[in-house]
Amino acid sequence: MVPLSFGGHDWRALAQGALFWPARRALLVADLHLEKASWFARAGQMLPPYDSIRTLADLTALVDASAAEEVWCLGDSFHDIEGCDRLPPQARDLLTALTARTRWTWITGNHDRVLVDRCGGAVCDEALVDGVVLRHEAQPGETRPELSGHFHPKLRVRVRGKLVARRCFVATPRKLIFPAFGALTGGLDATHPEIVRATRQSGGERAEALVALDDRLLRFPLAA
Repeated sequence: MVPLSFGGHDWRALAQGALFWPARRALLVADLHLEKASWFARAGQMLPPYDSIRTLADLTALVDASAAEEVWCLGDSFHDIEGCDRLPPQARDLLTALTARTRWTWITGNHDRVLVDRCGGAVCDEALVDGVVLRHEAQPGETRPELSGHFHPKLRVRVRGKLVARRCFVATPRKLIFPAFGALTGGLDATHPEIVRATRQSGGERAEALVALDDRLLRFPLAA
């Protein structure tokens, strides 16, 4: 975990694309997209059916390592509104164990806007927690500190002639967009016009990509 200051609070950014809030002992993640592989399989595109198990195993490891007592999922936790019903037994066991041991909140997203709770936890469209707005998609006009997901940002840079892509946070003084946590998720370039639009502020603050490593946080200014 590496320190990160945002919205008047101290956080810890994790290399896995999550954020830990020490004051609340809360772990925040976005875009799990559980059961994405089975959704594609129903349409005839067969993918290995282990994405949910891998994602929930990784999330369990972070909850264990951080001793988190609270978990917030910032939308698109399931790839579609029927995803919870398709969870294989092992994945369902992992998920229900997590929701039973923590104060768990699902924030709805565009993929799971009608989220019926069958796996534990509370469900809401968005939340205001200690002055910080938690929602799925950033709202350009929002003036309060805001945490969101939706765009799956990735930073693409050339290193020794090779293009390297790493998932990243995109940050301004008042907005922080999470990378996707799910094991089977793509990514949108951090400089994409939709991300620029979502992070544009009236004060003209430049956005930056934040890449969390195990021991440090790398910052890359993004062109306006």
